[in-house]
Amino acid sequence: MQTIFAFQQSKGANYGLAQEFIKESFAPDLNSMEVQDKELLNKQKQEALQIFEENYKSQSFISSNGSVEKVNDVVNEAIRDYYRQIDKDFKFFKKNMVIEAEKVLDRYISILNLLIELSNLAESDPKQDHSNFVKNLLIKALKFNKSLENISLRRNIGWDNYEGEIRQWFKELIKTDEAYISYGKLVSPSFEQDKDIVNHIVKNILFKDDLIDKFMEEKDLNWNEDRPIVKSLTTKTIKSITEELSDDFELQELSYNWEDDKAFFIRLFEDTVKVEAEYEDLIAKKTKNWDIDRIATTDKIILEMAICEMINFPSIPVKVTINEYIEVAKRYSTPKSKTFINGVLDVIASELIDSGAIRKSGRGLIDNK
Repeated sequence: MQTIFAFQQSKGANYGLAQEFIKESFAPDLNSMEVQDKELLNKQKQEALQIFEENYKSQSFISSNGSVEKVNDVVNEAIRDYYRQIDKDFKFFKKNMVIEAEKVLDRYISILNLLIELSNLAESDPKQDHSNFVKNLLIKALKFNKSLENISLRRNIGWDNYEGEIRQWFKELIKTDEAYISYGKLVSPSFEQDKDIVNHIVKNILFKDDLIDKFMEEKDLNWNEDRPIVKSLTTKTIKSITEELSDDFELQELSYNWEDDKAFFIRLFEDTVKVEAEYEDLIAKKTKNWDIDRIATTDKIILEMAICEMINFPSIPVKVTINEYIEVAKRYSTPKSKTFINGVLDVIASELIDSGAIRKSGRGLIDNK
């Protein structure tokens, strides 16, 4: 959804740039020695802007016989540049969408490495006894896990450039933590006690403290969205480490089948963008009491994505799609959006089913009431 929102914003910016190009094309040439007919230039500018507005959505402009050649040429160039930039932006956002999604995995690996770095600092601290944390079996399992080491090297994930920050966190957050201090006083911690303190550090410090949270936000604009997923992956990893298989635990995957999931949201992005205008008309017809231009942008995108999913993904039941996008609306849009999205999608879904536009098969035939 964020990628579609960003792409739509870029389309608006490109539209503005096209208008500016037209305006500049008919601005008086201050360096010319010839007298500039400002009134004529302004008239041609207004004509070109109007022709552009009337024709840019069609992508193909037929020159007007009633317009001067320069007006036609400028409008043609503006339309070409507009769609050339849109195509460039489309490719960028589609590629960047995948990159940003995969950064969730990088953040997860980064948090596991941070636990190792904190243990290394504990080992080199002469002012306090950290032997229990240094010998912690969960931390050792992370240190000697080959998969973690390999993916960290392959994706260049590490904390080498942030030694100062880690020292500050260790000094101000770890060493002063009551649970950590109590753990340090244990004579011979059990495996479960080792696991408990690592869980505590992850849940109550790494993913809860404002100091670390602010740092992560500065490094990743999507941290607020990614945090729950990264936290889930990290806690599942700790839970999966057993005393018997501590040296051979598996890292969590971004999803059960990332390649299929990646293909799904790439197609969802492509199909939603391609038929945006068609869906906007459909939405407008079913929101007679709403001004389509005044509907929250996020709501429009949610509706377009939901309609696209209902039409183009036959294996997903209609009710599943509606319920999922209601949840998206509750999380990302206005307080009234949940009811609005639910009502509009119910009506649109019924019409599209009756018209045959929505055709489900397999699991998609399940009626999830």
